[in-house]
Amino acid sequence: MNKKDLIYLDYNSTTPVDPEVLAKMLPYFHDIPGNAASRSHPFGWIAEEAVDNGRKQLAQLLNVDPKEIVFTSGATEGDNLILKGIFEMYYRKGKHIITLETEHKAVLDACQKIEKSGGEVTYLKVDQYGTVDLEELEKSITEKTILVSIMWANNETGVIQPMKEIGEICERKGVLFMSDATQAMGKIPVSPKEVGVHLLAFSAHKMYGPKGVGAIYVCGKNPRVKLTAQLDGGGHEKGMRSGTLNVPGIVGFGAAASLLEHSMDEDSNRIKTLRDRLESELLKIEESYLNGDGPHRLPNVSNLAFRFVESEALIATFNQTIAVSTGSACTSASLDPSHVLIGMGRSEDMAHSSIRFSLGRYTTAEEIDRTIDLVQQGVEKLRQMSPIWEMFKDGIDVS
Repeated sequence: MNKKDLIYLDYNSTTPVDPEVLAKMLPYFHDIPGNAASRSHPFGWIAEEAVDNGRKQLAQLLNVDPKEIVFTSGATEGDNLILKGIFEMYYRKGKHIITLETEHKAVLDACQKIEKSGGEVTYLKVDQYGTVDLEELEKSITEKTILVSIMWANNETGVIQPMKEIGEICERKGVLFMSDATQAMGKIPVSPKEVGVHLLAFSAHKMYGPKGVGAIYVCGKNPRVKLTAQLDGGGHEKGMRSGTLNVPGIVGFGAAASLLEHSMDEDSNRIKTLRDRLESELLKIEESYLNGDGPHRLPNVSNLAFRFVESEALIATFNQTIAVSTGSACTSASLDPSHVLIGMGRSEDMAHSSIRFSLGRYTTAEEIDRTIDLVQQGVEKLRQMSPIWEMFKDGIDVS
């Protein structure tokens, strides 16, 4: 099949590396092979300078101090480092953490591990739009609470949480506030200090950078946050994360951040126009619904349910042409319904009928028009074969 015939609408899973980013990375694979920790020769000095520059570029995008940026292998490691590192550092103060039922598995699984180590975790429910109940959050904070962990924007639905309001609650209660901002980065402004976030995890490959490199932001003052390292062996990154730094990846990470600083608004407006067209046309299909239809969503995501149609079967009708997802890439091997959609009150049948479309920098209007046609044809084909759909159309209760 000709690659030009393929349509990529799975940007929340991963993004293509921008050609400008790739060009900046290439010399560090061969021509400049130095280890940033090698301080006895020019190759190491050049590598260290490149890492410092990448750190500055990320800090500028986030409006933080470069010294508050710690490099990791990705957001999953970042989430684990923050959650476990905070728990181990502050456990004498308290062992209670608060998060949401709809968080990414990197957060939920890390929290379950913390529970096995003697920690206490409260998993808050969300409303039908996927948003946290601020009153419930405030009620859940106790004198033993050390951390609130809430994703900036959901990876499956694009729902954006009320970060400033959450930050104000955490400040009043004197607890630390962390956020997995992986999906928000590059799509909307992310400025942790402005909303009271003390710790942030994110990854390059969701923002047109390379895979295998990520970072965390750790507030350096007011308050100064400390973490217990989870990797030992050399004391890199101010002792928070040992390991040889991925110099080409960090160069690409920084370059991607620099590009986004100048193109994010324009990109987001164009992508939102395409997303809205896709959404409005597909919602004309009978018994189709938008998951997470609140007012605050990322501009590139549309999670749609087509009732009485299995999402995997629908995808099979066009997966030779369109790349989409039924949920998070990290849980794609599971046959269980999306925990995010279930957490929002969707039935298992509706969750199994849902598809996530996520657009990006290289999505075109022509691709959206083709997608609309192919999805409409796929839904019609499957429903014509479905006795349950026929019963529904005949007025028989099939709920």
